[in-house]
Amino acid sequence: MTTEQPHEEQPHGEQPHEEQPHGGQPDERGAPVGRRVVLGTLGLGALGLVAAPALQRGLESFLGGAAGKDPTGLTGLLPNGGGFRYYSVTSSVPRKDASNYRLTIDGLVDRPTSYTLDELTALPQTRMVRDVQCVTGWRVPDTPFEGVRLSRLLDAAGVRPSAGAIRFTCFDGAYTESLTLDQARRADVLVALRMQDKDLSHSHGGPVRLYVAPMYFYKSAKWLSGITVTEKVRPGYWEERGYDVDAWVGRSNGRHDEPTA
Repeated sequence: MTTEQPHEEQPHGEQPHEEQPHGGQPDERGAPVGRRVVLGTLGLGALGLVAAPALQRGLESFLGGAAGKDPTGLTGLLPNGGGFRYYSVTSSVPRKDASNYRLTIDGLVDRPTSYTLDELTALPQTRMVRDVQCVTGWRVPDTPFEGVRLSRLLDAAGVRPSAGAIRFTCFDGAYTESLTLDQARRADVLVALRMQDKDLSHSHGGPVRLYVAPMYFYKSAKWLSGITVTEKVRPGYWEERGYDVDAWVGRSNGRHDEPTA
């Protein structure tokens, strides 16, 4: 549950909440991956960041070839000087497309709704170009995302006065995230359908993911399947394992990165 999208980023996320499952027939729910395994693998990969450029290019080439044959997906956690890394908190993730994808909006709303991929695509789209910052340290500058503003979907569903937060669930069967209602209504929070001017690939959390531009990438949950309006914030997958619930870039998780938005 995105780098990643940790279900991306170490979070779900992705090359930074990203990750790419490999091999085998995907289960509807995979086995969660422990934070110790993820951070240990990232620590090993960090050796490549201080290597000479030629060695680093060789490492990237090796990892690219090995990832396709790695049934664990752990090679996808290693840092890559070229940009995103792919993370997931499950061993496999089902694949969805226009024929079977659904995004549900429920909870404290007057009009519970289910959107197909085609219905989301038909809505007005917003494009943003911002840096992506992973809580593990890497950053990808000037990354375009395009999708529907989350606030538009919430308004269409009719959020009730008692609501105060949003809980996001993902079709990997394990990853969750959350935002306060005020955070979710920001203009720079998208239900994203495109990234880097292409339809979202499966490994980047497609066909639909969350994109929270001003926060660390683990908040941008990959493989988004559910938006539930709740009374209070419920900590997400990585918040339950030590990450900050309010994940503003440069103002959380003990980091001082430059803001992305």
